[in-house]
Formats: sequence, structure tokens, C-alpha cells
Amino acid sequence: MKLIKITILILGVAVLSPTFLSCSRETPLTASTFELNGQATVQVYSATVKASRNAIFVDGNPLSGSVFSLGGIFPATAYSAKVDPGTRQFLIKDTTATTTQVPITFNESLEGGKSYTIFTYDTTTSVKQKTVLNNIVIPTDTTCMLRFANFIYRTTALPNVDVYSSRRGNTIVFSNVATNAVTDYIPYAAGKLDTLSIFATGTITPVLVKIYVPSLVQTRSYTSVYTGSYLGTKVTSTFANY
Repeated sequence: MKLIKITILILGVAVLSPTFLSCSRETPLTASTFELNGQATVQVYSATVKASRNAIFVDGNPLSGSVFSLGGIFPATAYSAKVDPGTRQFLIKDTTATTTQVPITFNESLEGGKSYTIFTYDTTTSVKQKTVLNNIVIPTDTTCMLRFANFIYRTTALPNVDVYSSRRGNTIVFSNVATNAVTDYIPYAAGKLDTLSIFATGTITPVLVKIYVPSLVQTRSYTSVYTGSYLGTKVTSTFANY
């Protein structure tokens, strides 16, 4: 049986074990919880197969104070990495001198007061990136927000996927999600455990992977990710965007 890893903010335990989220003691957010002061917030998630020791640079200056690998997110605290608005040059690379990972450089136009997630994906010899604007909506009730990102890798084309929620009676919560796509946020029950089962679109067997979602914090926004190698080690993560 292939090993399947679960990461919650940082790479964690095997898929058959209980999962947890490091923000379980956090309090709900309001619109005035933090001030951007005209800056943008940026997170980078590594869905690049075999990536390790990745670091982020903006306009030639280091943004990440630590390195992260496949399934890793920087920063773990969603709103702690702030970048000045405008067109910024990003460099994401492995910091070891002997690495075979190809560095990726790209320009991104950022707006002040906005939140972004950058996903790197594919493999270390062909790294690609996708920047997503996080359309943050702060619920006024006790719910949180959740979206799904599909960055599973295979050398040949893969079918889209459907995502089922056990807490919602095993009904579809994200439908027909293409590879390398990120859905919109949906309202989601906070404070309750859930299991997300992923199937090829239109099928109910076999299950491709299960994501064990821990008790999430109300009013916050999260992303669950399906990544890794389709024929090898699959990796799942759930992390906070806000």
C-alpha cells in the first residue's frame, strides 16, 4: 500500500492517523483583526513533487525565513508575510548548491489590501506556478470558509475530481475540479471533524485519497490541497488563508 502523508500547515502524519490543526486555540477573526497598511499578503504552497528546502525571494530579498518542502506552506500564519503593492518579481528556488530543482522566476502584480496564494507544482525539473487571489469573506455566523485545490501530478492527463464530505452525508462539496485548479470558497461548518473523499469525476470507486479535516476555527478561511504523485506518494494539506 502506498504511503499517503497528511500535512496540516506543515507536513504531518500518515493518512490513516488522526489529524490536527495547529490553530486550534485561535480565536475568530473580524475585519479589524490586523492591518495591512496598504500592503498585500502572500502565501506560497509547494505542490512541486520532490521539492525540498525551497525559499522565496521578492525583488531579490528573502521573504521566507525558513525553507519548506512538498506539502509545505509559507507562512503558516496566513497574514504575516506582507509585500508592497505593485509589480513584484518572485524567485522560488532550492537553497542547496547541489540541487537539481529548476528555479522559477516570475512577476506578479499585487494590490494593496488583497490576499494571494501562490502554488508551485509539477516536478523539480519543470516547476510551474499559479497565483490565486483569495476572495476572503468573513462569515458573520459561526461558520468558516473552505476551498479545494487539485495539484496531483502524473506524466499523462488525469480526470477531474469530485470531493465528498462525510459530515454532509457523503454528498459532493466540490465538483469536477480540474488538475491544477483551485475552487472558490464555500461556507463550511467550524468546530467539527470531517473527512473529504476524492474520486475521479462521475465515479464513486475507487477513492483516490481521503483528507481528514480537523476542527476548523469559525470566521477563518482555509484551503484543502490534494497533491503529490498520482502513482506514488500522495500528499494532502489543510491550511489557513485568513
